[in-house]
Amino acid sequence: MSKLKIDRPKVSTDLPHANFHDVFYEEEAEIVNCLVINSQIENEEIERLILSKVIFRNVTFLSSSFVNIDVTDVIFENCNLSNVRFCGGNLHRVEFKDCKLLGLDLSDAILGNVLFENCDLNLSNFADTRLKQVNYEQSTLRSANFFNSKFTKVGFNRCDLNDVDFTQTLLKGVDISTCTFEQINVSPESLVGCEVSSNQAIGFSRLLGLKIKE
Repeated sequence: MSKLKIDRPKVSTDLPHANFHDVFYEEEAEIVNCLVINSQIENEEIERLILSKVIFRNVTFLSSSFVNIDVTDVIFENCNLSNVRFCGGNLHRVEFKDCKLLGLDLSDAILGNVLFENCDLNLSNFADTRLKQVNYEQSTLRSANFFNSKFTKVGFNRCDLNDVDFTQTLLKGVDISTCTFEQINVSPESLVGCEVSSNQAIGFSRLLGLKIKE
């Protein structure tokens, strides 16, 4: 399997420390060129927040909404963004590593060159989202929603895809052969050109109404 090449965030490893709440004293809500660590952000609602060249480390966002967020060259390490709303957002060259993203809402967003590595993305929402050069590595996506998403160069490597909804999403050129699932919600026409393992093919043949004779 050829590993999908994606551009990494262009961010300095030598960044000044900053407090997330400093953003509220600015005219435009933006956080740029800094390191935010070991903090908790609760019940915040900011529309059109701009994040650029930032590293978030051990940060917890609780019950927060950042609709139409713009994220460029940002790394999230060991963060908790469960149930955070990034709907309508634009994410470019972003990495999520070892993050808890349970119920993260990225519906109607645009993702380009984004990596999810060793993340909990169960119940996450990517409905009506455009994904280009996006990698899911060793992550769990149980019951995630990709309804009517547009995929261009999207990779799933050793992920748990149980009960994922790929309804109205074309999987042509997408390799899920290393992934595990008991069931998956997908239409036969969406599967055309999808790369699967021989065991998965047997499961999908039942979806097509075929009866396998051993």
